[in-house]
Amino acid sequence: MSKETIVVIGAGVIGLTTALHIQHQDPAQSILLVARDFPSDTSVNYASPWAGAHYRPVPGSSPQALRESNQAQRTYEYLKRTAEPGAGIEFIQGIEHLEAPPAECLDPQSVRDLYSHLDGFRVLSGEEVPEGVKWGVQYGTYVVNSPVYCAHLLRKFVLKGGETRRYTLADLNEAFSFGNVKTVVNCSGIGIGDPKAFIIRGQTCLVRNPVSQTITRQNKDGSWSFCIPRPLDGGTIIGGTKEPHNWDPNPSLETRERLLANASKWFPFSAESGGKFDVIRDIVGRRPAREGGMRIEAEKLASDRYIVHGYGAGGRGFELSRGVAEDITALMLGNNLLRAKASL
Repeated sequence: MSKETIVVIGAGVIGLTTALHIQHQDPAQSILLVARDFPSDTSVNYASPWAGAHYRPVPGSSPQALRESNQAQRTYEYLKRTAEPGAGIEFIQGIEHLEAPPAECLDPQSVRDLYSHLDGFRVLSGEEVPEGVKWGVQYGTYVVNSPVYCAHLLRKFVLKGGETRRYTLADLNEAFSFGNVKTVVNCSGIGIGDPKAFIIRGQTCLVRNPVSQTITRQNKDGSWSFCIPRPLDGGTIIGGTKEPHNWDPNPSLETRERLLANASKWFPFSAESGGKFDVIRDIVGRRPAREGGMRIEAEKLASDRYIVHGYGAGGRGFELSRGVAEDITALMLGNNLLRAKASL
């Protein structure tokens, strides 16, 4: 019988990171990455290359919020240890300005729990925040040139012996047909057939104007504005919108004008910009979300086959990626679907 292969579905940041982590756990394991889209593709349904992406902690005390906070912190620490200059990751200053801060942000212990792992964290004084802002913080964080980072992950996976196949799956069970496959890892984003999965439409604008910080501003009407510089001269992402269940693939000029007008008021673009932006493109992407948060679960099928699920990250794929990959791999080890790495 041919060598057993593990199939990983999905070449977004979660799938790529998970495939690499499985590979690191057992370098001799045959792994096939099956996906509809790969880095360099530009489908509206392939969310990862469109992402901002940066890290900012998200307050909350629900099981989902606490799980995501833990995954995000592990991802932050991993990127601090391993980020390579050519990977499209840069550590810079992050700032938050909130006009209507939630209760968690007004409780000193809650704030320490949420932010203390970040380098250089401090709460900003009233004199340091713009007019109308009730609460602000600054800290060291990372920003990601998402297309570069995804290509970097894929290159590492292939160089380490991983194989790829472009294929659009209609059903998860199809993945068992790619050779001697007993384990399928479902990082498909939207889940394939999960009624709890849904998309969140996001529109942002990529401009050439440089900025040296990533700033997130919560407006009192509940909307959000942000600027995220992309390393390696990748421009700056200005955003953004969150529109659940909106399937419109077309960018709105009215939305672009609102995003750029807010950015010119609130973000520190250089004076020579004069409030004008050199627009590279409008971006519309569909974030793959799920009611109740990500599904991370090992599902046993007949004949000792397993589907290990890891999908539905919404807009936090980059932030959670390493933590999710570790949790998926731990599930696989716990179910004897992967050999434990030999200790040296």
